[in-house]
Parts: sequence; C-alpha cells; structure tokens
Amino acid sequence: MKGFFKWFSNAAKMKRWIILILIGIVLACYGMSKILINERLDFLPLIKIIACFVVGFIFVILGMIHMQKRTLELLVQETDNRVENANAKINTLIYNKKIYDQGPKIVAIGGGTGLNSVLKGLKNYTDNLTAIVTVSDYGEIIPESRRELDAMPLEDIKQSFVALAKDEELMNKFMNLQFTKGKLKNLSLGDIYLLGMNEISGEFTSSVEKAKDILNITGRVLPVTLEPIHICAELEDGTVIESRDKIPEIVNSKTSKINRIFISPTNCKVAPGVIEAIQEADAIVIGPGSLYTNVIPNLLVKGVAKAIKESKAFKIYVSNIMTEQGQTDNYTLSDHIKAINDHAGKGVIKYCIYDTGELIPEYIRKYNMKGQEVVEIDASKAKEQDVYLMQRDISFVTGDFIRHNPEAIAASIIQLICDDLKFKDMQNDTKYILLNDRLKEAKKSLKENNKKDFIPKKKEAKKVESKFKRKYKERIASIKESEIKMKVKNGEPITNEELSNIEAKNSIEKHKKVKNKSKGKRKKDNKKIKFKEKLFK
Repeated sequence: MKGFFKWFSNAAKMKRWIILILIGIVLACYGMSKILINERLDFLPLIKIIACFVVGFIFVILGMIHMQKRTLELLVQETDNRVENANAKINTLIYNKKIYDQGPKIVAIGGGTGLNSVLKGLKNYTDNLTAIVTVSDYGEIIPESRRELDAMPLEDIKQSFVALAKDEELMNKFMNLQFTKGKLKNLSLGDIYLLGMNEISGEFTSSVEKAKDILNITGRVLPVTLEPIHICAELEDGTVIESRDKIPEIVNSKTSKINRIFISPTNCKVAPGVIEAIQEADAIVIGPGSLYTNVIPNLLVKGVAKAIKESKAFKIYVSNIMTEQGQTDNYTLSDHIKAINDHAGKGVIKYCIYDTGELIPEYIRKYNMKGQEVVEIDASKAKEQDVYLMQRDISFVTGDFIRHNPEAIAASIIQLICDDLKFKDMQNDTKYILLNDRLKEAKKSLKENNKKDFIPKKKEAKKVESKFKRKYKERIASIKESEIKMKVKNGEPITNEELSNIEAKNSIEKHKKVKNKSKGKRKKDNKKIKFKEKLFK
C-alpha cells in the first residue's frame, strides 16, 4: 500500500499527468453527453461540443504519453545506486540493469589525478567505461613493493580502480595499504592482489579485467602496453632526458623548452583490448593531466593514434587549467593542442573542453609562487587547428588545490552524446532518456553547489609573474631577440608577433631614453635655478 501512495508523492511527478488525464476524460464525456442529450444542434453549439471533445481527447493522450515516459524514468531510478536522493526511488518498480550496460561506450586516455577526475564523473552515466593508462615509473627509485614482487609500474592502474569504485575511500585504503611488519613489510596490498590475479589468469590484461569483476567497480582499466616504458624528452637545445622525473628539473636549469617526447622502447606493442575499445567507442576523452608525461606517451604506443583518427567517436580533449613547471611553462591552449597534434598527428582531437578561467585570485597566487600560471585561452589560434571549442566552468577548489570538477566534465561530455542522439531523432530511446535524466540532475546539483560555495570568482586577480618567468625573463628575451636578428641576417621571414615584439621593445627603449633625457634636463635646470638663487642672495 505504501508503494501505491508513493506514486502520488511530489518526487514521483505523476500527479500533474493524472490530473491532466482526468480533465481530458471530463471534457470528452461532457462533449459526448451534450450530443446524446440534445435532439437538435445548431452549427456553433456543435463546433463547441466537438472542440470540447477533441481537447479532452488530446489531454488524455498527452497525459498517458508523459505518464509512460515518467514511469520509465522512475524505473531507471528504482535500483540505481548512483542516485544519491533516496526520495526519488519507488520501491514497487523493478530496474533492468541492461539500461546502464547499454549506455554509451566511453574511452578515457591519460594518467594521474586528471584522468581520475574524468572517470569519477563518467561512472555515474554508463558501465561501458574504459580507462587506458600509462605503464611507467614516476621516478628513478623503484618502490620496495615492486622490487620484491618484480611487478610492473601499477600506480596509475591502482588509482583508476579507486576512481571507478563505488566506495572510493575504502578502495583507496585497500589498494594503497602498506604493510609495516613481518615478511610482508614494505609490500603494498594492491600490488600483491594484482600479482595474484596475474598468476591465476596467466595474462596481465585479463587479470586486470577479472580484478574489476571481483572488486565490483564500474567499467574497466587497461594498460596501454604490457611492456614497462621509459618516458624520455628531447629539448630544443638538443639535450636528451631519459628519466621521467628529471624532465622538469633539467628543463628549468637549461631554460630550454621540450621539443619532443618519445618512449623507450619505441616499438612496444599495444596491450590486448586497447584498439578494440577505441574502435567501439562513442566518445574518446584525452586528458586532462601532465601533457608530456601522462597524456602524449599513451598516443605514442604503436597503433593507438591511428585507431583514434579512424574512429567515428567524439574525440574530446579536456584542457589543463594551470601550466606545469618544467613542462608547459607559458603554454597557451593552442600550444597544448599543437603539442598533441605534433606528436600524434592531426585528427586525434575534434572537440576541446576548457575552463572559463573564473578562478579565485588567492589560489592562483599560490600556484604562481610554484612557477605555475593559468593556461591562457587563445581561442582564435586554437580554432585554426580544426578544433571545436567548448567553454565550461569545470574547475573547483579542493583543499589548497585547483582541480577539475568530475561532475562538470562528465556533464559536458554527456551533453555532446545527448545532442547527437537528439539529432538522430532518438529521444524515446532508453539510452537517451537515462542520459538526459542523469544530466538534468547533474546540472541541478552543480547549480546548487555553486550557490552554496559561492565566492566572488569574477574578481580580477592581480597577475603575479611565475617563478620561472621572473628568474629567466631577461635571458629568454635576449635569446628571442638574437633568434630574430639571425632570421633578419639570413633573410628568413619574420612573423607579425615577432615584428610587434621588436617594435614594442624599440618604443619602450625610446621612451626610456626620452624619459632619461628629460630627467637629466630637469636636473640641470634645477641646478641653474639654485645657482642663480645663491648669487642673488
């Protein structure tokens, strides 16, 4: 009986359609009764009766259609453990889990906290989620757990499991538990578990797949390759760095930008299931994350970039909010896109989601002190690279850090898929109804959170130069100037930007000279006046 009355609760949103149907029945019955009672009908009364009957009939049809649609939405919500609002559940309904299983197939490529943000948001919309991660060490020192077990670098794989888990906190404790006593001292529970699964299945990819089933996480995690890879960098001055963790330090000390990133071995084979996941995807999400150490290395594994280009999926790049010291100093949005295109070739990115840049000044200054800046949005240059730009409010503050908002990123990606389904006239498809329903809830939740945590974001921040810029400003300027002079000497073409920089510098120097001259003249005049005053005294 309780279940029956819940149909009439405010959360069910059914009363309005029931009332509409009742009004429709009353109008239709009124029209029918008038025809039966009256022996003779004139033209105008007849028109009124027919109109009354037709309106009543339309109300009944509309009420029934919307009741069915709402029933389906409630059916989706019934045993959906991803819906936080318990009041939205109707216990008399049975949920068919196939709706989530038939959700959009989304592949997320990257590593680190950026990839985890994407996974956390998207797991609320579909079970067909695949994370493709790098298999590389974060530093030269191999953890004791890995040395003892002779395991692969599993850090990104473990963190992806955490991001896809229903209870992230518990999964994080499970994966990163470090033993401190006995024979297991210095060993990680996550490493032991994955190694044990590898022994059972006999193959690493299927062991990760089985681990996902046992741990009951949403989606799956795939290593981009089964071979441990080293991420190396070649700088513009020809220096080659063969250790991933040394890249920022050497870039800073040499004040030379990264020319290219490459992986060693260069001919490593792609892991089973990776290419198939990309080929079947409805959307492929690249980033956010460390551009040269988490994002691009995945695209350099043989066959990955080619599969993405050939895919008909939405190819989306989620841009970083801040630059990264020693990797992307002074990089704009177009520089990030260009770096990906230069390494993987054009066609890997079709859409780019970037932040509005409405950040809290106090936090930006903290990042400035560490040598990081807000990524400058040069939209016109980015569009020149054949990319559609999507400006969204995708940042939020957690602790002392500016991070990507998982809900906002997921909502932006799902909106693209929903718009595509709508374009294909699939509004009545269960996939569209599910996604659209979840999307409405997410947008409502984001609005409420923004109101609760409202801080005057749009207040202009006083720009603080980054540590890197302050330290090497003059040196970088002199290098650029000498490069332009060499171009002029060799008769090479100079870009408008370089020309404007020369003109700007010349005008500044001219202004300084004039200022100094006038200063000197004023001093001389003052001396003359003082001398005359002394004479007259």
